Amino acid sequence: MKRILTIILLCAAAFSAAAQGEVAKTGLNFGPLPAVGYSSDLGWHYGALSDIYWYGDGSTYPEYMWKANVEISKYSKGNTVLHSFFDSKYLLPGLRISGAISWFGNKTTSFYGFNGANSVYVPALDRITADNNDYSYLIEGQGFYLMRRDIFRIQTCVQGEIGGNWGWAGGITYWNIKTGHAENKGLNGTTTDVSLYDLYVNNGIIPDAEKYGGQHLEFKAGVVYDTRDHENNPTRGTNLEVYMFGSPDIISKHNNSYLKLAVHFKQFFPVIQDKLTFGAHLAFQGLIAGNAPYYMLQTIQSINMKQINTEGLGSTCTLRGTINNRLQGNSYAWMNTELRWSFAKFRWINQNWTLATNPFFDMGMIVKPYNADAMKSLASDITSVNIVTEKNGGLGNYQAKDFYNDVKQGLHCSAGIGLHVIMNQNFNINFEFGKCFDPNDGTGLGINIGLNYIF
Repeated sequence: MKRILTIILLCAAAFSAAAQGEVAKTGLNFGPLPAVGYSSDLGWHYGALSDIYWYGDGSTYPEYMWKANVEISKYSKGNTVLHSFFDSKYLLPGLRISGAISWFGNKTTSFYGFNGANSVYVPALDRITADNNDYSYLIEGQGFYLMRRDIFRIQTCVQGEIGGNWGWAGGITYWNIKTGHAENKGLNGTTTDVSLYDLYVNNGIIPDAEKYGGQHLEFKAGVVYDTRDHENNPTRGTNLEVYMFGSPDIISKHNNSYLKLAVHFKQFFPVIQDKLTFGAHLAFQGLIAGNAPYYMLQTIQSINMKQINTEGLGSTCTLRGTINNRLQGNSYAWMNTELRWSFAKFRWINQNWTLATNPFFDMGMIVKPYNADAMKSLASDITSVNIVTEKNGGLGNYQAKDFYNDVKQGLHCSAGIGLHVIMNQNFNINFEFGKCFDPNDGTGLGINIGLNYIF
């Protein structure tokens, strides 16, 4: 479990309130939550987050006049999240404007290699510290699947109408990403503490010019088609987004100019009116020109932000139940399907509430691998990999070739179920639990507690 948020919100006894018809909301509405929890990977999590909505006189409800989101939180082992977001269709006539400023300080982010099954996953090496929290010695795999990745991001997007249900969209994102060896108080920093990131750098799979990250101005432009009855909690309709995005390498100048194509198709069918909805999301993101740096492979650009940091393939935003960013490549495709059952609607504390569950099935695959020739070179590399395996500092019997598997790309699948607590059809707290089908994609139960449906 790479990230856990424990959110204290509702008590089941409060659901005894009699169900009432939904009432249009007006004015300012808050959805504040404490960010309190614990992760064996990241430590204690503390802070606060909130969605803030302005409904004006209520004439646009359930659509908001504007929305803001703020999160300030920290993990005891060093990771930090600072995020603010704004979105409005009514600030300027005929235009939808959104923007976000974010800082993700990740001293111990997960890194499981490139090209899915080509990167061998060894569960025994997937840990940070000793199970008894004794930091005086290393044990097997301590920090092997970890790296440091700090992200500072400023993004903007503007949308307008073309005609009918069609619209246009364009935006600019500034990225400043710094990467390197993981930093954690449970890692003692000895020279024998080798990670997969180090292995890739030493073998040229991660180019030397990119190993510490870089800066990019990323531009995007495309078209949008939307017939959904409600954006955040739809029961019917179609949403299609087709756009291109890319970056001229004018800041870091590491020969990393690139252009990518993204296609997102979402369809919602009402099975039982206002109670049961089938939803499907088909998506593709791929490199069509240039040379994208390794640290941008997992970033998934979007027109309308659903999560504060959408990445994949793997884990909470794409293939739920798999380990984080398990499938990284130049191009990948994925599909999410789920049944959304709204089994309870009621009024409580002067708000409109919906309780819903969503059994889901996800699948995805690498379409175009990243740096495939350099990856294949690992197959014959018998260089010893210095992984500490004992309290006394003994070295493991691993070789570089042990972390490459020469197989064809295939489908990666997962399934699970979630519970959603939705206020005023917009503020959505989700509790989702997923399990992947292939042990090479993770062996545990994937758990995510956060905000919104993933599509």
